[in-house]
Amino acid sequence: MREMKGMADSPGAGKAKPGGFLGSLKEALAAASRDDTALAVPKPAATPAAPTPSGSAPPPRPASPPPLPASQSVAADANLEDLIPQESDLPPAAPHPSGPKPLSAAQAAREARGVTSLKPQEKHMEFDGTNTTRIVRGGPQASGPAEPAADESARTQLVRGRQPLKRGQFVVDPVVGWLVVTGGPGLGAYRPVFEGNNAIGRSPDSRIPIDFGDEAISSEEQAYIRYDSNDRGFLFVPNMSKTNVVSVNNKRPTSAVELAAMDVIVMGRTQLVFMPFCGQEFDWSEISETKD
Repeated sequence: MREMKGMADSPGAGKAKPGGFLGSLKEALAAASRDDTALAVPKPAATPAAPTPSGSAPPPRPASPPPLPASQSVAADANLEDLIPQESDLPPAAPHPSGPKPLSAAQAAREARGVTSLKPQEKHMEFDGTNTTRIVRGGPQASGPAEPAADESARTQLVRGRQPLKRGQFVVDPVVGWLVVTGGPGLGAYRPVFEGNNAIGRSPDSRIPIDFGDEAISSEEQAYIRYDSNDRGFLFVPNMSKTNVVSVNNKRPTSAVELAAMDVIVMGRTQLVFMPFCGQEFDWSEISETKD
């Protein structure tokens, strides 16, 4: 009774602290979880440092090898090929079972040098004309000036507008008309007619040679065709001393007859058609530079 009374008289007795039991349980669980975490992840122990004797210097570094003498040094570009074993000094490589033959050390070195530089015989370069394509040719550099390009005078020149014409003396006798073979030997051929008196014959020396193989034509002066620039007319004159007969438009003239365009002349077995170039509409005398 005395103990119970004491408990009843103690402060806070008779009324419970709100959440007292649950609060004590949460605190106990939280404390237990912290202890488990500390046990699961132990902290690494510090490694004791090796004792260093006081006053001792660090070990020295190894010294670099002494430089080679100047006589034994190798230049960057000189005697490089002598240091690489040549292909003739190496033993023959076994054939590869599949694929191309591998390159030797000497061949690989030569290819590596060829990428960055040209050999002396490959340094000669030429430019062909005005093209921009570079042409590299072997052999020593050619001495002397290059050959000139094509002759500029042989190139066609472009002419714009009306150009003055230069006229001088005739190079050959001016043509005033033609005789065209329309039947017999020499079909399709033609012979020019010139100013003045033109003898017609089978001989090549005639001024109008009808030499196509017709033996019925006299070799010399079978007939004449005459053109006079004063009256601008053509005349056909037969040679009456010849036995072979000639005809003009199916008529056998015995004297001079006037010729016009498309008149038909028959000599032996050859038929000729006359085509004038000069006449009443044009004559070479109209060109002032050719006048006497």
